[in-house]
Amino acid sequence: MPDDAPKLHIDADWKEQAQAEKEKLSQKIDDSPRQPGPDELPPADMRALVGSLASQALMGLGAYADPQTGRAMIDLMGSRFAIDLLGVLEEKTKGNLTPEEASELKEVLSELRQRFVQIATMIQQQMAKDPASVQVMGRPGSASADAPAAGPRLVMPD
Repeated sequence: MPDDAPKLHIDADWKEQAQAEKEKLSQKIDDSPRQPGPDELPPADMRALVGSLASQALMGLGAYADPQTGRAMIDLMGSRFAIDLLGVLEEKTKGNLTPEEASELKEVLSELRQRFVQIATMIQQQMAKDPASVQVMGRPGSASADAPAAGPRLVMPD
């Protein structure tokens, strides 16, 4: 064997280090957030809970049109209830959330509360200006449309 041939030196800990790196990478992949597939639900976590309640509040604030009429349906009572539930969640979980979760919840609540005030003010102004342009309906399942059980639902003009 010639003296100028490369010599191969294998460190005895090489295999252990490679295995440790492999396990580290595997753990990183397992810990990274995974996007649910089309037939899967998102993970049941704080973000999903806040998102679900925020969606209910937004729906009540007219963010989604009625699929039958295409008009904005505003349910201030239902929206207020969802916002209040988020407030209870914030209060009861204080000190138990990650800084990111606490910040997200605070931002969502602030935005929803501002929108609620804006929409309620807009409805009040619209009703003062032209009461006939706002249709007030009873809630589904209430005794009558004239005496809604849990507050009115409003249909805003196009």
